[in-house]
Amino acid sequence: MQVAILAHEKFPGRAKTAVGILRYADYDVAAVLDRDRPGERVTDHVPDVQDAPIVAGMDDVGDVDALVIGIAPIGGGFDESWRPDVESALERGCDVISGLHYFLEDDDEFARLAEANDCDIWDVRKPRDDLTVSQGVADEVDAEVVLTVGTDCSVGKMTATLELVQAARDRGESVGFIPTGQTGIMIDGWGNPIDRVVSDFTAGAVEEMILERGDEYDYLFVEGQGSIVHPAYSAVTCGILHGSMPDKLVLCHEAGKEVIHGYESVSLPPISEYVSLYEGLARPVHETEIVAGAINTSGIADDEDARAAIAEYKSALGAPAADLVRFDADDVLEAIL
Repeated sequence: MQVAILAHEKFPGRAKTAVGILRYADYDVAAVLDRDRPGERVTDHVPDVQDAPIVAGMDDVGDVDALVIGIAPIGGGFDESWRPDVESALERGCDVISGLHYFLEDDDEFARLAEANDCDIWDVRKPRDDLTVSQGVADEVDAEVVLTVGTDCSVGKMTATLELVQAARDRGESVGFIPTGQTGIMIDGWGNPIDRVVSDFTAGAVEEMILERGDEYDYLFVEGQGSIVHPAYSAVTCGILHGSMPDKLVLCHEAGKEVIHGYESVSLPPISEYVSLYEGLARPVHETEIVAGAINTSGIADDEDARAAIAEYKSALGAPAADLVRFDADDVLEAIL
């Protein structure tokens, strides 16, 4: 499927959905929409993903099958400045794929245009109506369950999960991916959007996916969300931790990060404290341990400086760690498998 990705004024640093799709999805990306960067190219900014031109809007895009909203802002709201591009896509008969909390199919104008032009709107973050509470049985599946957890939101949990999935498959391991967020769902084509699920059903929504895939694979890698210390997203993190009943955890971190995203008055605790928090919170439901770390060093230009940051993180964590995109996943994967 050929798509355009909307990432106005956010590409690449605050367009993690766009970057995730460019790196992992089985889509042919025809263009990225960013009114701040017309005339540039994707690989001018992110060299290790598929390339595409960056254009000002849908008027500069040729024939595509769908427009993907490639931004996931805090709160998941819809920016009215995006409306002309979404309307243009629908008028041309393009499907629209969105991971926002604002459901485009409930927007009267978008719904009218979709019906008139025989195209679909897929609100990825809209959960099913039949979800229920956890039964506490995720540990009964045959697969070993590995969950990525974070020191903060937007530190690379989805990226780390997918890199580990691919690395394990390259070794010939039997591995499944459990998507819990909008980008992971867009990439893999299934999943439950955990941050949109009713709180009582969060653990159950994760458990449901574990039970569905847990006897098909030797390993399940679960995409983590948020952070246990994040003032806004800790509930989602806890729900995934308890619902998935993981056997092992991988702690994800961004090099140089000192404060919580969106709550800059809140400092990140020491890495050792995260180990105690995650393992202690999980223990009454299902005992687990942090066996490895993944660190995002994309903000560090020099490879030697990046290796120094990895070494520092590894020492603080007391476990193998790596930047799984910049270098290789061998040590981290060995600790998991």
